[in-house]
Amino acid sequence: MIGVIGNGSWATALAKLLTENQHTISWWMRSEAAVQHLIEKGHNEQYLSSVVFDRSLIHPTTDLDFMIQECDILVMCIPSAYMLDILQQIPKDGFKNKKIISAIKGVLPEQHQLLQEYLIDHFDMDINQYFAITGPCHAEEVAQERLSYLTFSGTIAAESLQIASLFETPYLRTTTNNDLWGSQYAAVLKNIYAVGSGIAHGLGYGDNFLSVYITNCYREMYRFLSLHFQQKSLEEPTPDFHTSAYLGDLLVTCYSPHSRNRTFGALLGKGYSVSAAKAEMNMVAEGYYASVGMKTVIDAIGIDMPIMKHIYGMLWEQKSCNTTFKQIEHLLC
Repeated sequence: MIGVIGNGSWATALAKLLTENQHTISWWMRSEAAVQHLIEKGHNEQYLSSVVFDRSLIHPTTDLDFMIQECDILVMCIPSAYMLDILQQIPKDGFKNKKIISAIKGVLPEQHQLLQEYLIDHFDMDINQYFAITGPCHAEEVAQERLSYLTFSGTIAAESLQIASLFETPYLRTTTNNDLWGSQYAAVLKNIYAVGSGIAHGLGYGDNFLSVYITNCYREMYRFLSLHFQQKSLEEPTPDFHTSAYLGDLLVTCYSPHSRNRTFGALLGKGYSVSAAKAEMNMVAEGYYASVGMKTVIDAIGIDMPIMKHIYGMLWEQKSCNTTFKQIEHLLC
């Protein structure tokens, strides 16, 4: 059985894909009320409520231990800011012989690690049992069955293809690669840059500026990803970053009105405080939390990423959005 951990919009979209392929899922949620609503009504009351599930294929529960024990594949859909709370409830051997699919697009707080790095350190996980899902793909468009694409990353090509096949539908196409590190960090960075895109929109910048801003964000992302492979002297060839999992995901997250990170940034650009913007939204903007971890990572690597650092300054150092974007203007070319 496949287990889905989380009950937000992305978890709901992935559950839709799995059940449409007639896979039975055990679905962990924090709230007993949410579980009961899903059992009785067949849809998630809070997120993507238009998606109606075949109730014979879903087994909602609040019992995390039971769900993990009965499932061979676990799909992790908790926002990174809250993931540690879940992991600390799981025994050290809890992931033994399980396949872990990360649908998280952030770094874990405190340790500032990708999920795979944390699981290796604390659960003795074998990297070959870990897979990552990256976009470009918005949950809302999956719910509407609009043609979308996902990339599945893993260390063993045949197993990545098998995992991808669980989710593929006529309106969801899949690709695979072996770049676990780069694909996940690209997903982290694009959320941070999308917050900046939203701030620019909220401040009144137009499409002409945004196109230049996003181009420069991609250049900065590309430099970061490339440096990793150069520093590690990996035998594997450097991945092609000019693909949908990297550039495509950045574009849609920076431009789309479905993007929660862009929406969060737009509120800041319009004058909301960070706390007010967080209260206004019903979803977590991963880019807000991820900017802390990414600043730690890039400082450790010693790479200059001025756009990322400016966004961090607006989010965590109370830097003026208007003044900061005047500074960003002079960085772009």
